[in-house]
Amino acid sequence: MTSFLLSLVGMPGAGKTTIGRRLARELGVPFHDSDHEIERRIGVPIREYFSRHGEQAFRDLEHAVITDLTQGVRGVLATGGGSVLREANRAALRGAGTVVYLHATPQSLHERLRHDLSRPLLQVADPLQRLHELFSQRDEHYRSSAHLVLDTGHGRIGRSVHELRSQLQRRYPFLRPAVPQELPKPFHGVHPRSARER
Repeated sequence: MTSFLLSLVGMPGAGKTTIGRRLARELGVPFHDSDHEIERRIGVPIREYFSRHGEQAFRDLEHAVITDLTQGVRGVLATGGGSVLREANRAALRGAGTVVYLHATPQSLHERLRHDLSRPLLQVADPLQRLHELFSQRDEHYRSSAHLVLDTGHGRIGRSVHELRSQLQRRYPFLRPAVPQELPKPFHGVHPRSARER
């Protein structure tokens, strides 16, 4: 898995960071988050950068970060919800490894995000309507980017991680756990070779 990149795409609140971090831990590989990397570079929360400079400037920065990450890291990568809006990002993610679309309905996302003030695109009078709009704009891009689709609308992280890991292990044999070999039967007495080597 050291030369393998698994990228997670999906709507805000679909579980990309939470599922990605746990999956990376179970697979024993590094975890990366494009939004965290953006905030590390700019030194302020994305919401603040968004309000100061606008969405276009943010998307330019996001593209630069995704380009760097897909060329330089391996393991599991969680991406921002709008990362698939640019064709160049979709191509970079698919070209770097496997892309998984974490799918959830706008209603289930609204239940999770209704008290979350950190997402700039949802700071509107009707967040549910906004989620429906974003979903209609992005679902096709998520699907065209992805090699696999996983439903995370049920909200159970452990189940999602298990299902994703099972799908990946069926698709990529090198991710399957090694079959334990039968232990040799105990030898009673002095082995001839052992006696010579003493």
